[in-house]
Amino acid sequence: MEDTQLNSTQRLVFAVNGERFELDNIDPSTTLLQFLRSHTRFKGVKLGCGEGGCGACNVLLSKFDTNLKQVEDYKISSCLTLLCSINGCSVTTTEGLGNIKDGFHSIHQRFAGFHASQCGFCTPGMCMSLFSALVNSEKTDRPEPALGFSKLTVSEAEKSISGNLCRCTGYRPIADVCKSFAADVDIEDLGLNSFWKNDAKLNKLPFYDSKQIITYPEFLKNEYKSTAVLNNHQNNKGWYSPVSIEELTSLVEVNSVDNEVMVKLVAGNTGISYYKETNQYDKYIDLRFIPELSRIKKTDSHIEIGATVPISKLILALKEKRFDGDLVFKKIASHLEKIGTETVRNVASVGGNLVMAQRKNFPSDIATVFLAVKSKVTILTGVKRETFTLEEFLEKPALDSRSVLLSVFVPCLKPTKNGYPEKSNTKILFQTYRASLRPLGNALAYLNAAFLAEISVCDSGVNINSIRLAFGSFGDKRAITASSVENYLVGKILSVDLMYEAVKLLRVVVTSENVTSHPAYRSSLAVGFLFDFLWPFVEVDFPGVRSRLTSDHSETTTLLSSAKQVIESSDEHYPVGQPIVKTGAAIQASGEAIFVDDMPSPLNCLHGAFIYSTKPLARVTGIKLKSEKDVNSVITFQDIPKGGDNIGAKTLFGPEPLFSDELTYCTGQRIAFAVAETQKSADVAADRAIVDYDIKDLEPPILTVDQAVLKSSFFEVPSFVYPSQVGDFSKGMAESDHQIHSAEIKLPSQYYFYMETQTALAVPDEDNCMVVYSSIQVPEYAQSVIARCLNVPEHNVRVITRRVGGGFGGKAIKAMPVATACALAAYKLHRPVRTYVNRKTDMIMAGGRHPMKINYTIGFKSNGKITALHLDILINAGMSPDVSPMLPWNMMCALKKYNFGALSFDFKVCKTNHSSKSAMRAPGEVQGSFIAEAVIEHVASYLCLDPGFVREINFHTFDSLRLFYGVGAGEPLEFTLPTIWEKLMKSSNFNHRVDLVNDFNKNNTWRKKGISRIPILHEVSLRPTPGKVSILRDGSVVVEVGGIELGQGLWTKVKQMTAYCLSAVQCGGTEGLLDKVRVVQADTLSLVQGGFTAGSTTSEASCEAVRLCCNVLVERLVALKEKLNEQMGSVNWELLIMQANMQSVNLSASSFFVPEFTAMRYINYGAAVSEVEVNLLTGETKILQTDIIYDCGQSLNPAVDMGQIEGAFVQGIGFFMLEEYLTNSDGMVTVDGTWTYKIPTIDTIPKQLNVQILNSGHHKKRVLSSKASGEPPLLLAASVHCATRAAIKEARNQLRCWKGLDGGSDTMFQLDVPATMPVVKTLCGLDNVEFYLQSLLCSS
Repeated sequence: MEDTQLNSTQRLVFAVNGERFELDNIDPSTTLLQFLRSHTRFKGVKLGCGEGGCGACNVLLSKFDTNLKQVEDYKISSCLTLLCSINGCSVTTTEGLGNIKDGFHSIHQRFAGFHASQCGFCTPGMCMSLFSALVNSEKTDRPEPALGFSKLTVSEAEKSISGNLCRCTGYRPIADVCKSFAADVDIEDLGLNSFWKNDAKLNKLPFYDSKQIITYPEFLKNEYKSTAVLNNHQNNKGWYSPVSIEELTSLVEVNSVDNEVMVKLVAGNTGISYYKETNQYDKYIDLRFIPELSRIKKTDSHIEIGATVPISKLILALKEKRFDGDLVFKKIASHLEKIGTETVRNVASVGGNLVMAQRKNFPSDIATVFLAVKSKVTILTGVKRETFTLEEFLEKPALDSRSVLLSVFVPCLKPTKNGYPEKSNTKILFQTYRASLRPLGNALAYLNAAFLAEISVCDSGVNINSIRLAFGSFGDKRAITASSVENYLVGKILSVDLMYEAVKLLRVVVTSENVTSHPAYRSSLAVGFLFDFLWPFVEVDFPGVRSRLTSDHSETTTLLSSAKQVIESSDEHYPVGQPIVKTGAAIQASGEAIFVDDMPSPLNCLHGAFIYSTKPLARVTGIKLKSEKDVNSVITFQDIPKGGDNIGAKTLFGPEPLFSDELTYCTGQRIAFAVAETQKSADVAADRAIVDYDIKDLEPPILTVDQAVLKSSFFEVPSFVYPSQVGDFSKGMAESDHQIHSAEIKLPSQYYFYMETQTALAVPDEDNCMVVYSSIQVPEYAQSVIARCLNVPEHNVRVITRRVGGGFGGKAIKAMPVATACALAAYKLHRPVRTYVNRKTDMIMAGGRHPMKINYTIGFKSNGKITALHLDILINAGMSPDVSPMLPWNMMCALKKYNFGALSFDFKVCKTNHSSKSAMRAPGEVQGSFIAEAVIEHVASYLCLDPGFVREINFHTFDSLRLFYGVGAGEPLEFTLPTIWEKLMKSSNFNHRVDLVNDFNKNNTWRKKGISRIPILHEVSLRPTPGKVSILRDGSVVVEVGGIELGQGLWTKVKQMTAYCLSAVQCGGTEGLLDKVRVVQADTLSLVQGGFTAGSTTSEASCEAVRLCCNVLVERLVALKEKLNEQMGSVNWELLIMQANMQSVNLSASSFFVPEFTAMRYINYGAAVSEVEVNLLTGETKILQTDIIYDCGQSLNPAVDMGQIEGAFVQGIGFFMLEEYLTNSDGMVTVDGTWTYKIPTIDTIPKQLNVQILNSGHHKKRVLSSKASGEPPLLLAASVHCATRAAIKEARNQLRCWKGLDGGSDTMFQLDVPATMPVVKTLCGLDNVEFYLQSLLCSS
């Protein structure tokens, strides 16, 4: 507990990485993240979401407890933490652990060595999450571990990063890093790393010293008495820290008199993550130093929790073994561990959570759980204290600013009878439930519930003495108790009939408003939860198969099993082919890698934020700013210089405007750019801007592809990118035995969720020039667009890109307008201008993956062989063409993976009033591949055949492959899919696992498994790419390439290629060339024609460009070396380069690699088996195991390619199973942050992910026989969707039996993408519990 007998101070004193900071006159709304990034050199803390939902900003906060004389350490989200709240505390960021000059920490070294950092933007936050877990594990009383280990368990190590998001790696290698520190780890279980190849030993890992880092400096301990309580205010404004209820009362009373003063009561400040506040408060009152509000009191009858007690502290208190009601408290604690992320729980207060539930109907788990156990609350209004039941509190009108929640009482629960302790035949039952997209939490529940019952066993069965059923999070309503169901159950003996009537009654009670998503699903969950709670106690002669939804082994079990990564490294082109560590991985972990927003702001720098349209089609008649404070200018299309174009992006197919002019054509379209002194001011100004619209006399907007067809609103697809049809469709249909006509599939969009949002910095330079630093995949195109907009020659615009914090296609076309807006503002205002687009705005403007509607007609034989397929495909391109006309070509490249006999199609690229859609990892290919699988599954269902058999009968021969793919098919030896398929059958033990799945399904009523295997064919194309290699005087080498480092390891492969090619000089010292090579940032005035970094082939093309450069240099150097050998004997590298300089040999070479037409296109092959388990009560799908074999040719770097395969696959899981990029009826994106958009996390990936990279031998037309790995593996994630479909099929067949429909099977159904919990549960039966109970009643 904090020492509150302290003097107040006007100074804010704290430490960051051991450095002392002292501030006064602080803006109390400033967050720790804003301070660290703007006023210190520590840029390792990243802004990923601003909601505490991604972990990118995680730091360790340490405070000194003067009573216990010990340091308390815990991780926090610096984006939510107010700077004033850390008075007297110490902050540790990843830079405080180690760095390149003083030496990296073992965490940094292991992140690099386990290949666990790709783009690196999330890595510092991951490091701090792990470090926090390590620090706190040392405080436990567990036995001392072996030297080099920590006291962490494997389970704790994995969970330490459960609140962190990563879009690149797929998490498996990050989990291995965490587990490598655990005392109970089996070293042999750790995956691919650079520390050992075969002989796994602890002493080969970078040594971990638990005492290396001091988290709380001595100088702060000495100052603590004078710095703990901060009161930093002037003129009735600022930060207040009352230390008693009386002080608080007087502060609140003063404010109730002065209505002009905006007041905010704060404890953890985590509420701003959900309710995005733009209000400017005058007064912040910190409640944490009031003893009564910050303590936990325990008695025999109850536990009293102060309102400001953090959720994490409550969890620890509930786990202590002090109560008769231990079991109840432990289950409450277990449930609370699923609220938010650990960083949020560490500071979020119990009272704050309940007040949000009371005032704003926040979907609180705490309210539901506490409601079930009959909790009470104490409220202070003025000087009056009142106690209410939690039910009464939630029903009251919203608390006003004069009322403060003081504490919560939770009773200890013991069995009783007539007020006296009962004998052993009476039992207390308590269970909590939540159904959410993430098992470990960090996701709001579709429904949460907590049930408390007292039962007694008698001769006739189990009697319900009392019962309390609490439900919450099912819409915009507060948590409730189902009193009518409770009253119906009390005093009755549990039976099938009683259960049936109770669940029918419950459906009426738990209903959602229509505005709530999935209302029927939420009601169904309530039924499932009650069934699970009571069914084990129903005495019947039926095989009552327990689902045990409630069995919570999460505290002891690990999330991931040991996985296999099988690679073959090659010495033939050493160091090419070696699994070397990704370039820059260690400095990414230590926070020293510089991204665009990490660059220090130049003098007089301004910051911008976009004002976007909220109407799909309207005239913009005016823009008003609610507050012009700190706003310098509002840039619109009218500020474009004379002769300049209103252009924000361009592709081969046409431009996109920078800003709307008189008309706005979609929601999310850029209207203006508000420029202010700080990013915070710009964001607030843009968010609060009022745009006036007029829609008089305008046609209705086109918001669906069907409307686009009616109005013939299409973008032209040039003939040179329109794919060719195969065979004669009419003939194929005539040959068929069966036909399916006009089946329909709809595929949704997907958001990129790069961890670093769009960002740029534009700096005016001399002679009317502009230097733009951009996080972009296509700097060359941005240069051209900016020049056109500003009406200057392209040589006046320099675009520089060092690294990109995740791209996935979203930093290509979509990054151009961000850079252009900054350049235009800088041009007009003659000052540097930068922007870092906030996550909400980024999600609304991004566009994302192309949604589409597909109709298909198929003809097929009775054995499943398809003879003809016709497709009508409508692609929603949005308001401008972007790259959408390429989609038909891309789709066909993956869809043709089966021999469909004859293939015909009609594509329409629809122009609609949506934001323009753009390329996203495997654009078109992922949809095309899935459509092929949907067709196969449909045929198999129609014929009642195994889908695997139908797949195999439609596999290509090499002849049919040549017919479908032409020159891209390559040579017969390159067609490795049959080999991959056969290998995968054996390595995954497929046939045996099918038998096990069948046995499982026979023996389990409420859980069903499915298993599926699919192949992929993914055609890619090489593009022309430049390169430049220069050797400096000391023999070090600098390389420039057109490709951009996005996290895909491009720089690493280029370094390897440079070292290999230059070693052909064959002189002493060339074996160490790899360490002498540096790849530098892309600069459009240094290396021209850089082109696109996209399509998976830029790494190999850049390597080939470098190889051409090196060949020139080697030719020059070999001639000199031979002369020197004659004169001096042998020479080493350094001497050779010194002599080359003295003799004026040109040590720089440029190249432009242009692939031969016959070698430009080639096909990638792979296959995957996935096994899932579906919960029939909730619709939850667990991915148990995935086995992948993927052909990388001769991999340039197997470790990098392994990371690409795993990362792409997990991103595909997001598309097929989790991510809903939803819009409203106007096309406005409604999921705009981490609360509502859920990418995969460590608890939603396959429990076991086995990957083998097939080293398929020599491909003479490829770059050193290598093949691409960035995008094709994403297509394999459809195997999870197909396996889920197989499990649902079993559930539906079981449901048919319960309904008395024994004939046949129910296989003809469409499983939507993404197959979220509501989708899966709906197909398994929203009323399956009722039908199960009915079937038992009928049979009895």
